[in-house]
Amino acid sequence: MDYRNPDYAAVFTARLEALKRLRAEPDALPALKAYYGANPATFISDWGVTWDPRLPERGLPSLIPFVLFDRQHEWIDWVMAHWIAQKPGLTEKSRDFGLTWLAAAFACTTCLFREGIAIGFGSRLVDYVDKIGTMKPILPKCRMFMENLPVEFRGGWVSWRDAPYMRINFPETGSIITGEGGDQIGRGDRTSIYFIDESAYLERADLVERSLSQTTNCRIDVSSVNGMNNAFAKKRHEGKVDVFVCDWRDDPRKDDAWYAKQCSELDPVTVAQDIDRDYSASVEGIVIPGAWVRASIDATKKLGIAPSGLRGMSLDVADEGVDKNAACCNYGIEIEFVDEWSGKGGDIFSTVQRAFLICEERDHDGFRYDADGLGAGVRGDARVINAMRAANGQPPLLVEGFRGSDAVFEPEAQDVKGRKNKDLFANRKSQGWWNLRVRFQKVYRWIVEGVPSPPDEIISISSKCPMYFKLVAELSQPTFTINQVGKILINKKPDGMKSPNLADAAMIRYAPNAKPGMKITAGILAAVRGPRRR
Repeated sequence: MDYRNPDYAAVFTARLEALKRLRAEPDALPALKAYYGANPATFISDWGVTWDPRLPERGLPSLIPFVLFDRQHEWIDWVMAHWIAQKPGLTEKSRDFGLTWLAAAFACTTCLFREGIAIGFGSRLVDYVDKIGTMKPILPKCRMFMENLPVEFRGGWVSWRDAPYMRINFPETGSIITGEGGDQIGRGDRTSIYFIDESAYLERADLVERSLSQTTNCRIDVSSVNGMNNAFAKKRHEGKVDVFVCDWRDDPRKDDAWYAKQCSELDPVTVAQDIDRDYSASVEGIVIPGAWVRASIDATKKLGIAPSGLRGMSLDVADEGVDKNAACCNYGIEIEFVDEWSGKGGDIFSTVQRAFLICEERDHDGFRYDADGLGAGVRGDARVINAMRAANGQPPLLVEGFRGSDAVFEPEAQDVKGRKNKDLFANRKSQGWWNLRVRFQKVYRWIVEGVPSPPDEIISISSKCPMYFKLVAELSQPTFTINQVGKILINKKPDGMKSPNLADAAMIRYAPNAKPGMKITAGILAAVRGPRRR
């Protein structure tokens, strides 16, 4: 399927041929229905339709076959897995991804082929769930999907009888789709799965939370971004719910030209929130604006710069509870690897062992770690592991602590021209974050505004880096304030958000940290480590 230049006539022709074969062998229908019940994404691509009134201007029909692209197929599999496991989930989406149509098609397919299923839909307004005469709400999409299926798959469904207001019945299976809006979400009967559309825009999310906690075991929040001050944003970042991201780059119908057109036609905040999924777009006091971070993705490729310099790693040590350990590996100005793992139980020794393993796998000479809080124990554990390595004939790794609570690095110097470091930053942490901010600002100005910078003073995030989407989101979470004596303070967890562990690791990696008077040279490093065993 060429999604940018689709041949819908060929798809409809193939469907007609398949329908002829099916009608010639009606005994195959029960087995086919059972298969589709277990594989709803396949049924949607085989027989489903969607509707887009913007297509006729391109010479295409508005009613088109719903042929899923890969990320849409993955989303349906993800929802199915969470329903079977009785787990909630959250979907963060770029605009115009087709998620509402996809959820409607999934609900109809599941109810057609599984008995006794109840699927609920809720949105902040009743009219966004069901309204006669418009296709904007959710349930009219379900009705159109059902009306355009071959009769063999409708299970006796007829629109005038089985699709009243806020309800769609499936007579063959006894399953049902229901809708609710506003404060009434969750007040109806129990459901197998409950979708909340545009969850970030709910006016009284606390009421919905209490109601749905007793209504369903599988709540799926689906929304575009609406800043940080809402329940959806907090849930997305607190780490307790599985998150599925639908980015515009996952949509084969879109490319850089499409994105440039959106940027030229829409205001920057709308682009940042609805398309780039930037939670910080409307938040004041962001240390690193989302636009700067996005500009850094594959910056070395965009600018034709080959990464060079030291390779190394940083470790952000988890606090107790749901917090996670995080590692960040770089090659000079480019972040090429990030990873995180559970900190539950506070087993620092196993965390240090994993850090050593990452260094060994990636051929790094050592790592820098967060030496505040629980991270204080890393030093002793690293000494033990290095002793074990020496006993096995392995060279030691250089392990360096970073204390964000320390006084600033080079207090008399001026990281920002016109202000001494000791007069500008409250501590080493605020200095580290501000230095990272400057790197992102410089790469943004170079790529977007055409203002070049010394290459060693910028930063690049490789799109091949695992979890780079999460790193990008976290980097724009911290905010800053100015205290009473005019120094910069950093708040990593505004509005009670979860700690940005990956971003913290990146900050630690690039923060100035050498002890006064000490320069870590290649000669010193070689003397510490001895000959490298490959």
